[in-house]
Amino acid sequence: MKNIFVEGIQGMGKSTLVNKLAGEFPKLHVCREGDYIPVDLTWCTWMTEDNFEAILERYAPIREEILRNTVRENGHYIISYTKIITDIPNFHKDLEQYEVNNGRKSLSEFKELIFSRYRNLEETGYLFECAFFQNIIEDLILFHLLEDEEIIEFYRELYECVNKKQFLLLYLYSDNVEENIQVIRKERCDDNGNEMWYPLMLRYLVTSPYGEKYGCKTFEDLINHLKHRQKLEMRIIKEVIGNNAKILPAKEWELEGILSND
Repeated sequence: MKNIFVEGIQGMGKSTLVNKLAGEFPKLHVCREGDYIPVDLTWCTWMTEDNFEAILERYAPIREEILRNTVRENGHYIISYTKIITDIPNFHKDLEQYEVNNGRKSLSEFKELIFSRYRNLEETGYLFECAFFQNIIEDLILFHLLEDEEIIEFYRELYECVNKKQFLLLYLYSDNVEENIQVIRKERCDDNGNEMWYPLMLRYLVTSPYGEKYGCKTFEDLINHLKHRQKLEMRIIKEVIGNNAKILPAKEWELEGILSND
């Protein structure tokens, strides 16, 4: 089976589709956000041995848990740190600094890390969530401030690193972006009805270099950003990926037939 990439802006139901596909095709190797995966480093560290040893010493009480969630790769240490449940103060905030996303690497460093991982992917049968568009493209827009044409060129180069015969992108699309975001604002609340997801998402936009440059502050600014991203991703599909992508109606797709020819 091909490597399958599930994409779409926030609120389109990517996790639901991944879960349904995983249930229907149990032989797929499912890679969700925060997992150690071969093509993406989101929500994971990328650290030197010295930094890794320092973390093990600093957090000695959970040393074994850290080791269980660590992979050594090309002289660096990748910790799936968000998978570690601990009440140690500032643990997750401390390890966050070793991520490669959110502008923590220069554009050239970020690009080489991503491209090399895609070039080295030889296995098939993976099911990836947000590994091709969402986490990469948010970085390019919000933190590296690239223009649309520069991002399209980035993806032309990235797609050249891909084994196209083993690549399938499933893209969840909707004309009702604002409505979908309003729905997940309500869904992603705590037991007392306090919004959990939306304040974090808005803060992510507002405090980014993009948000600061363009004065983003409101719900409308977030919606405009997501609409822009969806439009850009659809352009990349049309101009770069072509027939190796399937556009699915968000939350209205039928599982039967999605992978019938794959």
